[in-house]
Amino acid sequence: MSRQEILNHFRENPKVTVLIVGAGINGIGVFRELALHGVDTLIVDRGDFCSGASAASSHMAHGGIRYLENGEFRLVREALVERNRLLRNAPHAVKPLPTTVPIFHWLSGIFNAPLKFLRLRDKPSERGALVIKIGLILYDLFASPYRTMPTHQLAGRQKSLEQRPAINPDILFTAQYYDAFMPYPERICVELVLDAEAASPQARALNYVSLQAASGDTVTLRDELTGETLAVKPQIVVNAAGPWIDFANLAMQQKTDFIGGTKGSHLVLDYPELYTMLNGNEIFFENNDGRILLICPYLGKVLVGTTDIRIDDPDLARCTDDEVDYILGSIKLVFPTMPIDRSHIVFSFTGVRPLPSSSASRTGAISRDHSIREIEAGEGIQFPVYALVGGKWTTFRAFAEQTADKLFGRLGIVRKMGPEEMPIGGGRNYPHTETEQRQFLDELHTKTAVPLPRLQTLFDRYGTGVETVAAFIAADEDKPLRSQPDYSRREVLYLIEQERVAHIDDILLRRSALAMLGYVTGDLLQELASITAAALGWSEEQQQAEIQRTIKILETHHRIPAETLQPAAV
Repeated sequence: MSRQEILNHFRENPKVTVLIVGAGINGIGVFRELALHGVDTLIVDRGDFCSGASAASSHMAHGGIRYLENGEFRLVREALVERNRLLRNAPHAVKPLPTTVPIFHWLSGIFNAPLKFLRLRDKPSERGALVIKIGLILYDLFASPYRTMPTHQLAGRQKSLEQRPAINPDILFTAQYYDAFMPYPERICVELVLDAEAASPQARALNYVSLQAASGDTVTLRDELTGETLAVKPQIVVNAAGPWIDFANLAMQQKTDFIGGTKGSHLVLDYPELYTMLNGNEIFFENNDGRILLICPYLGKVLVGTTDIRIDDPDLARCTDDEVDYILGSIKLVFPTMPIDRSHIVFSFTGVRPLPSSSASRTGAISRDHSIREIEAGEGIQFPVYALVGGKWTTFRAFAEQTADKLFGRLGIVRKMGPEEMPIGGGRNYPHTETEQRQFLDELHTKTAVPLPRLQTLFDRYGTGVETVAAFIAADEDKPLRSQPDYSRREVLYLIEQERVAHIDDILLRRSALAMLGYVTGDLLQELASITAAALGWSEEQQQAEIQRTIKILETHHRIPAETLQPAAV
């Protein structure tokens, strides 16, 4: 159903079994679970799909090795199993990532670690070789179900320096283990939404629709594109608003204190020497204050983060100058001779982790586990609310399953299936070997006449979804974008028409990595605006307003100077 058809449906039939507020990864995971069981469900988000906390992750699918010292064994075990499932179910979007840990001491942290585990100490302490070795042994053990990657290894100082000559020469060892990387996490969310809708006509998703209020049996929603309101009558509400959970509850007349969010910022650097020195590995290390950071290769650029700062209002989250200095300064601990500065930054982003409210003195000690808080009907509303607190990208499926089971119990539904081994989007029928991929693309070239190099590029972005994209491209005349020839006009048109694009930033930030890689220019904005305007029926005035809206977002939230983004004609 189109956006307008969904809105018309609920104007005529306001009743819905489950309303999900928040279309980040947790809400979308629950949406898919309910769709697979044919539950009448509406999911809404005040912004685009995956435009909040889920868009601000470190792009990792990982078990959280550092959570071991907090005693969160259940979480680490669950996350590692789910990581391995993601590698199988979304091989186009989740890739194995060798991770290197520089080690500077033998025994540091040997006494602090057990005290932290027993909750008798909260002060950070540097982890030495023995503590890291014990942690990696446990990590390998917990990852053994569905093992998909090698176990850890240690390299001495000489070998480590041979592999990376610019690494800090004070190291004693480097340890290597494997986690996984998600180049396009926002695309995973979009594909999950489309998968859910394809699974059931009773599953409907709307971006740019916000929760305004609730009273009695009615929730009032607002279409952020038109300003019109819509009343729906849910049997159950799932509050998956992430760091905005307490705000959403308040809009439904429920005062809660579930969330104690912390802000995490990241930088993307254009620094070829650093990218080469990483040699395909993420560097996972601790700063002088005990905070864990990462330096990760990202599609030819380098992703660095992250901070961990308490914040009360997620709408106020910005990457500050102090955070930029902190992140850039941390790189010097690992690569002290590299003259990295602000001129190398092409993009920054920040988000708020939806962590549970906590009195912990140190943000790193707050649990990254997830929980479901139930609010029964009453206090002005006639439906229960299930608030999804916490959670990690990696464990979204497990969290969604646990939530859905609670909803099924209330609704009297017997679980028929689970998506444990269900492919996601372009991971369906994925050819894994080079020979299989070559045959797959050769056959697609024969069907569509799209050149093989172009098909390879599209395959890298969309997995087996390339079949649908290539067929769309081949259906009419196409040509590369003038300002970004790696994309074409009909590829962009496909994203607009098939993936619920409403604004230019949807394309730049969530349907592609163009902004994150530093590729946005005034000419690209003008070109994308022209294509989007033709598809969505924008006037010239709307088109220019959309360009300026996008410039403001990139300047305010991603530290890209507005003067570098103005189209030549403006």
